[in-house]
This record gives sequence, structure tokens and C-alpha cells, in this order.
Amino acid sequence: MKIRRLLTAVCLLAALTGIVSASPRNAVAASAGGPVVVVNFNSVIDEVAVRYLGGALHDAQNAKAEVVIIKMSTPGGSVDSMRSIVSDIFASPVPVVVWIGPSGARAASAGTFLSAASSYLAMAPATNIGAAAVVGTQGENLPSTEAKKATQDVSALMRSIAVRRHRPVAALEQTILKARAYSAEEAVRLGIADAEVDSLSALVSKLDGLKLAASGGSKVVHTTGAPLEQVNMTFWQRLLEFLSDPNLVFLLLSVGGLGLIIELWTGGQSWIPGSLGVICLILAFAGLSVLPFSWAGLALILFGIVLLGVELHAPGHVFFGAAGTTSMILGGVFLLGYFGGPGLPGYNPSVSYWLLISLGVIVGVLVLLMAREVHLSHHGKRYVSPLENAALVGAVAEVSKRLEPKGEVLVSGEAREAELDGGGTAEPGERVTVTAVDGFRVIVKSLSEKKSRTKTPKKG
Repeated sequence: MKIRRLLTAVCLLAALTGIVSASPRNAVAASAGGPVVVVNFNSVIDEVAVRYLGGALHDAQNAKAEVVIIKMSTPGGSVDSMRSIVSDIFASPVPVVVWIGPSGARAASAGTFLSAASSYLAMAPATNIGAAAVVGTQGENLPSTEAKKATQDVSALMRSIAVRRHRPVAALEQTILKARAYSAEEAVRLGIADAEVDSLSALVSKLDGLKLAASGGSKVVHTTGAPLEQVNMTFWQRLLEFLSDPNLVFLLLSVGGLGLIIELWTGGQSWIPGSLGVICLILAFAGLSVLPFSWAGLALILFGIVLLGVELHAPGHVFFGAAGTTSMILGGVFLLGYFGGPGLPGYNPSVSYWLLISLGVIVGVLVLLMAREVHLSHHGKRYVSPLENAALVGAVAEVSKRLEPKGEVLVSGEAREAELDGGGTAEPGERVTVTAVDGFRVIVKSLSEKKSRTKTPKKG
């Protein structure tokens, strides 16, 4: 009897242990599916966005995610970049959901295409979608023929997206043909959006058990208990986004080129201008790598820098400085935006006219000051203190321009007009001594001549 009771107690204990231990295992099994990946996107749709969103979708595929939610707020962007992201969404084996939120967010212009391409579109209250009419590269209205061609091109893309995702073709086409925009309530009523959802957590709950489209076919997603993984831009992606500002790119190109010119002008005596110039140019080209720039504009900027370098090495002509300044300004005008095709609103990569004018004025003033100084040094007289004159007498100078007997010497790190005492000639590189100072002009005598005169005669 005691043995039976003992065996019964042992069995009951084992059963209870199994039940208790089974609960956590079932919980683990319930959450053993893939995570819900939330991609935070609050920027323009450009090449950086292509790399960011494309990389996030690829990582979600590797992590075997249940679903990818793109939390979106965008003013629009490039047509080419939009097409790339739409292709990535359609090619994703993980269902892609777009949530336009939180309240106050928008999916305007190119963002309308990304939203329509999603497997499930949700919008927070007080959000909007649409306004995707085609405009010129600078936001202007297009001529009738060009406008028709560009409009029909993007309209065809929108129609194909709408058909594939079973969204209303006519309502979505109106965002292009009539620049229509819809509130969250209107979008849900028309069937553009699938639901109006207040928060991200409410959306995750709503998605549980839904059958969503993916590249490999429809998939039932399970989001209850699934871990949430937030994805944000990396440091390097944010840096690249910062460097892609057109005004910053133009400044970096200009400053970088001038830094190299100054380094060459000083003969490499200081490594600072050249090093900073190289760094600025590298950062500028990094920014250009994600911008639709024009090679003609870039060539004009670089040619302008070369002309300014010529002005530094052969100052006083003014022509090279003026031509270089003009070339840089024209390069900034044509660098971005002016040679691309029609696009969507919300993306206008161009250099500010105020920046172009300011830089042109600054460089122009520097060129004029340089020319003035060179003119005065050759044709005018400047005040030189008696103490400075006295300090120069007896100093050793080096001939920089041939003395016959007039020319130029370098004395105390400064170029001065010079004249040989007693006439004659002296070749560049020859060392002379200063015997007198007349304003900015110095009177010099050859060192070899001085040594021969002071040589002690031999005793007979």
C-alpha cells in the first residue's frame, strides 16, 4: 500500500513537473518564429535611401523575419531611386508593410509609389498620401509634349503597381494626373490604404494572422509574441546623407581644390592646406556618388580652380582670376539638377544661388587684392620704416630674376626690386649682399666681387 502511494506520488510529481516545464517551452515555441523588423525611414528618396532600405530588406530576409514594417514619412524623391526601391519591395521574400506614421507624417510624391507597392498599407490619423505630379528638374512646370511623355511614363508604373497589389487604379492615377492628395480617412475609404492605425504596436497586433503577398507567394504572418527589431540608418549612411547636400558638395569641391593650389603655391612648405584639400575633395566625391551630378558642371569647377592656381603663380594678370571665378560659378549652377530628366516633387538637388554669389564675390575680391598688391610692388612705392631699411643693409640675398643690372632678389623671405652697384650682371641663384635700401628697391653687390676685393695680398 505504501509502495503504491509512493509510486502514485512520484507519477503525480512527474506529471506536474512536465506541465510546468512544458509551459516555457510552448512559450518559446510560440515566439521561435522570425522577428518583426521595423525600418524607420524619415528622409527623401534618393540613392542613400536605396542602399538603406535595400540593405534592411536583405538583412530581414537573412534573419527570416515574419514581416518588414517600413515606418515612413517622406516628401518624395528621385524617380530612379523610387523605381529601385519598388523593385526591392516586389523582390522581397518577406512581406513588406508600410505604415505612414505617426500623425503628421506623409508619403508624398515618390513616397506614394512605395506605399502602393507594399503588401499592406496602413496610415495613422492626420497623415496624407499623394501629390505625385511630374515636374521639371527645378520644380517648374514642363512644356506640354515633355510633360505628357513623363506623366505617361510614371502613370504606367503606378497602374502596374496598383494592379499587382489590388489597389484602385483610377484613384492612384489621379495623384499623378491631377496631383491629388488623400487624407488617411479618404485613402482607406477609396481602398488605397488597407487600414487606419493609431500606433505601431496596434499595427503589429492587427497584422497577426493576415495573409500578405511576397515574392515567393502569399504568406500568413504571425506577429503575436514576435520580437521587434528596430532598424535605423548606420553612422556611415547618415554621414553620406549629410555629405549629399548639394551646397556642401560645392563648398567642399571649391575649398579642396583651393587647398591643393595653395599647397603647390607655397612649394609644399606646409602640409596643412594640401592635406585639408585632399580630405575636402574625398568628402565631396563621396557626396557626389549619391547625387545626379553633371560631368560638365564638375569639369567647370575643376577648370576654375586650375585658373585660380595660374593666377596665384602668375599674379597681376587678373584675367585668369576672373575667368576662374566665372568658371566656378557656372560649374556650381550646372553641377546638379540641370541636366536630368523630369522628376517628382520633393527632390531638387541644386546649389543655392546665394552660395554661388557669395563665393564668387569672396574669390573675386581676393583676386583683385592680389592683383593690386602685385601692381604696387612693381609700379608703386610703399612706406618702409627706417628700422627695416637699416636691418636689410648687409643682409645676404639671392637673385631670383637676372640682374642686368636691374632685376629681382629674395631677401628676408621677400621679393624686392634690385640693382647691381656699379653695373654688370648676376644670374638667378647667385648670392649678393645688400649695400643700401632705396624705398622698396635694394642696391646689391656680388659676394664674389666683395671677397676678391677684400682678399689679403701676398707678401713678396
